[in-house]
Amino acid sequence: MVNFELSEEKKSKLNWVRYLAVRILSRYERSDSYLDKLLANELKNNELTQQDKALLTELINGVVRWKLKLDWALTGFYNGDFQKCLNFVKNAMRVGLYQIMFLEKIPAYAAIDESVEIVKQIQGERTAGMVNAVLRNLHRNLDKIRYPDREEDLVYYLATVHSHPKWMVKRWLERFSEEETEKLLIANNQRSYVPIRVNLLNSSIDKIKYLLDKNNVEYLQCEYFPQTFLLKNPKFDITATEIFQNGEITIQDPSASLAVMLANPKPDYKVLDIAAAPGGKSFFLAELMRNQGNILAIEKYSSKIKSINEGSQRLKLSIIDTLVEDARKLRLQEKVDLIFADLPCSGLGTLRKKPDIKWKRDTDDIPKIVELQKEIISNAVRFMAPGSVLIYSTCTIEPEENHEVVYWLLDNYRDLQIDPAENYLPKEVCKDGFMQTFPHIHGIDGAFAARIIKV
Repeated sequence: MVNFELSEEKKSKLNWVRYLAVRILSRYERSDSYLDKLLANELKNNELTQQDKALLTELINGVVRWKLKLDWALTGFYNGDFQKCLNFVKNAMRVGLYQIMFLEKIPAYAAIDESVEIVKQIQGERTAGMVNAVLRNLHRNLDKIRYPDREEDLVYYLATVHSHPKWMVKRWLERFSEEETEKLLIANNQRSYVPIRVNLLNSSIDKIKYLLDKNNVEYLQCEYFPQTFLLKNPKFDITATEIFQNGEITIQDPSASLAVMLANPKPDYKVLDIAAAPGGKSFFLAELMRNQGNILAIEKYSSKIKSINEGSQRLKLSIIDTLVEDARKLRLQEKVDLIFADLPCSGLGTLRKKPDIKWKRDTDDIPKIVELQKEIISNAVRFMAPGSVLIYSTCTIEPEENHEVVYWLLDNYRDLQIDPAENYLPKEVCKDGFMQTFPHIHGIDGAFAARIIKV
């Protein structure tokens, strides 16, 4: 294992942000941690400027997003078996090559020199010389990199060029056309926006729009949900702004907000929110209910409850109660008006925001997830009375986790039926009675939601 502890003299010779990127990537590869958690811990470092944090985020997400393509290029130019390199050395080369291939504002010589210096300070001159030779050779010959032949092996070509696992590409080619699959792959690799939803109990769309324009923030107003602004590469920390801290906005993808709109909650409802952390859907439910009624937000892990309680306080919402409980074992004395079941899923609709999911998931995961979903939803329907509503939602685009679970539910509980999503949402985000969004079609996260009523 590489020792990342450096003397002050060695630290002074490094570009600290790029060093942190290499260190985080190396820790990510040798642990089960999710990338966003490791990055979030480092972003708490008060010694980093906002510009430093933005670059660190870009490098971390960019390298993981394009890992397969970067490794293909490095393997072709490395003298030996690239995969047998120390993870630290591989990640130093990936960080350097990512800047060369994807960050036009950073000079190639600077990207190379900084990766070389990082390796030199930790591993020595000889290994640093090898990194220098590989990166400089690649920079001179980027246009000569030979990728798999598209005509001979389409799956291999698309997987390599667009940096997705082969099993994922094969799955989508079996379901979509070649053209649509490639559009989806391209959309998954785009840099993510920051979605801010206006809390209409504390603010207004016009006010937030005015503030964004006044401060020259680049954004799009979501076509399907105008209450949300999609910020493009903001140069500031959203959570540090006054409008965030005083509860005028919250961060939530429009796909999640649309699922809550499908629920159509009313004031004084009794609501059960299953697997509620980090709380975004509970918050929006409470806002739509005018902060009147009761929402019981349950979460299996006590460590995740904190975000719900803190968010409720920040947004000035008083009707959300929290409970640590496994949704499969939950017992309630009373029926509820609305159950919001945003269930664990493969997350394959969120690859733009969470690129590490591409490499964390495997084709065998989906059947296991489906069984968990069925267990949870089977218990949840016990709390429905005639007229009650169940929202089944996920942040994946895979039919086994979406439509097929809903159809299974309807087959096993004959007193349940679909209330078409088209009755509540823009038709552009609906199909066959369900809410369905796709990154390459709607420009937001891929997600699914069904509105089910008990008759």
